[in-house]
Amino acid sequence: MKHKTFFWFIMPSALAMVLFIAMPIVSVLIQSIYAPHEQVIIEVENCGPFGCTKATSIDQDATRALRDAEPLGRYVGSQIYTDRNHLAISEIGTIFSASDGVGDFFSRLLNLPFYGALLFTVAYTAIVTPLALVLGFVIALGVNALPRILRGPTIFLSLLPLIVTPLIGSLILFWMIDARGIIGAFLQYLAGDPNLSLKASTPLTWAMLMFYGVWHTAPFAFIVYYAGLQTVPEDTLESAMIDGASRWERIRYVVLPHLLPLTTFVALIQIMDNFRVFEPIVSFSAAAHAQSLSYFIYQDLGGETQLLSSAAATSVLTILGVVVLLSPVLLRTWRDFGTK
Repeated sequence: MKHKTFFWFIMPSALAMVLFIAMPIVSVLIQSIYAPHEQVIIEVENCGPFGCTKATSIDQDATRALRDAEPLGRYVGSQIYTDRNHLAISEIGTIFSASDGVGDFFSRLLNLPFYGALLFTVAYTAIVTPLALVLGFVIALGVNALPRILRGPTIFLSLLPLIVTPLIGSLILFWMIDARGIIGAFLQYLAGDPNLSLKASTPLTWAMLMFYGVWHTAPFAFIVYYAGLQTVPEDTLESAMIDGASRWERIRYVVLPHLLPLTTFVALIQIMDNFRVFEPIVSFSAAAHAQSLSYFIYQDLGGETQLLSSAAATSVLTILGVVVLLSPVLLRTWRDFGTK
């Protein structure tokens, strides 16, 4: 392909990526190093028949002039990144000097809002991603072994969690795990504790959110793996059967290596998707027990006082976290591509 032809071929996609990905990221990065101007407060003395009193008021003209002179806000550099609501550099030093040991240090560290949200986000991603991949692959193998007449209905049922809107799906599970729901009542019966509540326990809440995450994301891995299974060379499978390979050995030495590129693709998508977990926390009303980085951003943007700079800083840190998690997979893909 000629360079000119290649340029015009990729130009629409490149332009869309610049407009809808690169420029918003640059905008968020700029917003994260600027803070809104504080309002100019003036002291006014009011005198009357009974004496003089002093009161404070906002100088609207001075505040407006300050904002007009510096529309981006006041430059704060990395101050927002290092404050208590984010990396909390000074607080970490205080915690380190006051801690009795490693366990006590991490216990105190996780009480800081950003690190508590980071822990849940990383734990959710690290647990849900591999479980969804394994479950999707197992379902794909099972569906592929069914008679052709049963595959269509089975595929449709397997894709229902992916078709259902995340908010609706999480609400359905939320109602089911209620004490009056089928899952909540069943667990109370098994435990012999009529007061058992999944919503009142932090570990059980985390497990519930991760269970929903696997249930919702596994169908995507399933459909990708199922499509990949249709491309496995039949000759290679037949040769392995003739050589006496068992079903497990055929899967391990023929199917899995063939599906490795698809596994890399699904893992990349799942990591990016799971790292921004948000809907289940809102639907389950689980903010008291679990907060993700995305929910942290939502809190900054909500309410009467919108902390745009704080939300921007958290967004940048979230992007960096995604890059760190994706880097091993990307490096391996780069090495595999470079050796060919």
